[in-house]
Amino acid sequence: MSVACAQRHVTDEPYLKEKRPETAPRQGYEGVWVFVEHLRGEAGPVSWELLGEGRQLADDLGVELGAVVLGHGVRHLARDAIAQGADVVFLVEAPELAEYRTEPYTEALLHLVRKYRPEVILYGATTYGRDLSSAVATELETGLTADCTELSIGEGRLLHQTRPAFGGNIMATIVCREGRPQMATVRPRVMKALERDETRRGRIVEERVDFKEESFPTRVLEFIREQGGATYLDRAEVIVAGGRGMGSKENFSLLRELADVLGASIGASRGAVEAGWISAEHQVGQTGITVRPKVYIACGISGAVQHLVGMEGSDVIVAINNDPDAPIFRVATYGIVGDAVQVVPALTQRFRERLRGGEAS
Repeated sequence: MSVACAQRHVTDEPYLKEKRPETAPRQGYEGVWVFVEHLRGEAGPVSWELLGEGRQLADDLGVELGAVVLGHGVRHLARDAIAQGADVVFLVEAPELAEYRTEPYTEALLHLVRKYRPEVILYGATTYGRDLSSAVATELETGLTADCTELSIGEGRLLHQTRPAFGGNIMATIVCREGRPQMATVRPRVMKALERDETRRGRIVEERVDFKEESFPTRVLEFIREQGGATYLDRAEVIVAGGRGMGSKENFSLLRELADVLGASIGASRGAVEAGWISAEHQVGQTGITVRPKVYIACGISGAVQHLVGMEGSDVIVAINNDPDAPIFRVATYGIVGDAVQVVPALTQRFRERLRGGEAS
């Protein structure tokens, strides 16, 4: 892949000895944009968090804050984006955008970028955000920094993009000196959304893109919402998460039973995902989703640092592990030493009895 943007540490010499020719002149690019992610018209919380951060960046640059809404029947999200801090919303509605697919979403966003030339674009570090941002960056031959936890504007209008590196042992700050727009994905739940203001006024710019459905290699045949699924896991107030200590894919059904009783969402460690026991959208941690629920129940999760950084901000952490020295107990509010496969069903039964009024106290 040819990339016109040399990424480097701010204070270090560039990694590339020879500077590549500038293919995207910096002149004429203006504005901070946020991609508004949604699932069938329901906005992901990270979208409003990014608008809160984008508001500060736009004010520092002295430019407008824009939001990009792509979909079908999603005009209400444009109004929501204005209430959440956007000055202008770029709206593309079409049947081809009803469900997320890489090709039509990329085509729509490229149309907007090439016409309006934003200086900065922010995406959530989610399944959709990571997929779309990388496709757009490839087409535009610009830089993209993934999984940022901090953003700021530096000298020369450069976006300083800070993210964990080397397993979270250091924080690297990266800039894109040449390519435009400057692009970054940002972890959910690390930025703060602004208070919704229904009195705010902004512009909605509607654009039309002439899609050719026959040119897209994928079709959405059916949408199945998974029971106890991970849709916007970062929004969940209660999460039941499983790791390698659950022993098998079949034993994850025990977690689903507990989650059903508690009205919780299902999370997982990287080890459980890599074992094929559950899909990647459930993964919590440095390479997954950052969550901050009211209650996080970690079942058979040892507590590697890569997992802890994604959930240690939870209000209450309940850890179940048969190893009393497991790192997860260091961050746990309550700990249960035991086999999660045996403890989880007992907890499920106990909660079921309490919720049914089976206990006097």
